[in-house]
Amino acid sequence: MSNKIKKIGVLTSGGDAPGMNAAIRSVVRTCAYHNIECVGVYRGYEGLMEGDFKEMNARSVKDIINKGGTILKSARSKEFRTKEGRKLAYNHLINKGIDALVLIGGDGTFTGGMIFNEEFNFPVIGIPGTIDNDIYGTSHTLGFDTALNTVVEAVDKIRDTASSHNRLFFIEVMGRDVGHIALNVGVGSGAEEILIPEEDLGLDRLVESLRRSRQSGKSSSIVIVAEGDKIGKSVFELKDYVDENMENYDVRVSVLGHMQRGGAPSCFDRVLASRMGVKAVESLMEGKTNYMVGLLNNEIELTPLEKAIKGKSKINLELLRVSEIMAT
Repeated sequence: MSNKIKKIGVLTSGGDAPGMNAAIRSVVRTCAYHNIECVGVYRGYEGLMEGDFKEMNARSVKDIINKGGTILKSARSKEFRTKEGRKLAYNHLINKGIDALVLIGGDGTFTGGMIFNEEFNFPVIGIPGTIDNDIYGTSHTLGFDTALNTVVEAVDKIRDTASSHNRLFFIEVMGRDVGHIALNVGVGSGAEEILIPEEDLGLDRLVESLRRSRQSGKSSSIVIVAEGDKIGKSVFELKDYVDENMENYDVRVSVLGHMQRGGAPSCFDRVLASRMGVKAVESLMEGKTNYMVGLLNNEIELTPLEKAIKGKSKINLELLRVSEIMAT
């Protein structure tokens, strides 16, 4: 491995996700293992432009592997989108003697990193951290597995009250423009219907499906709705439509919101974060730049940042079929 890299910076940017702290810990301790200095950048690109840095060592990251959120804080930065803002960030990095950056975040984080690399030839490696699992080049992003477990637990509790009162619940989950959370949670919680952006069920088919469920003897139902679902209605408009078109159905809505992002990371996310952090630092040591580390076929692989940003993560069609069979 090359020893040209003497000091590495690490930051978290965009929406927080469980496992980010575990990734920070992995980056810091891998640096310590290889006798490389490590600097934490607070508040993402905002902190990068303000020089909000803190030296970190192996002891700086004790007892954080089990914590949700990010100890380095996160922020979205408009100023970093300007050339002047990025130049400011570059000057701070040079003044601090930082040779490379590890960026933990989603596609917005990676887009900023890729442009920064192109402008200043500054080495960057990305670690995908977002509960949405919407990044190309990895089967799992950090936080996705934890979010699934958090949401399934919430849906299980809602089902208790749905069954007690013979109610239909529309439960909205996060996921932005993809249905990974909704599809996996729907199968895992035994939902009667799953509405995702990738499959336009249509309102009439939804009502027909619910009627079939009622006729088959189901007295209560759970419908999981991805926030970016293309059925063309908000979850509250869906409720109104079903109220108007189906008699004797007591319909309720639950929007789970930001609780999906919080909580202690699952064992899977802690292990994945540890593996990704090691790969990120050692890739920089090998002279690699402008890549994202990701999990592919249970191996940690590198994908060019541009491909990770422009590529589209695909829904598991087999799981979609499984969900239809399970709803029988």
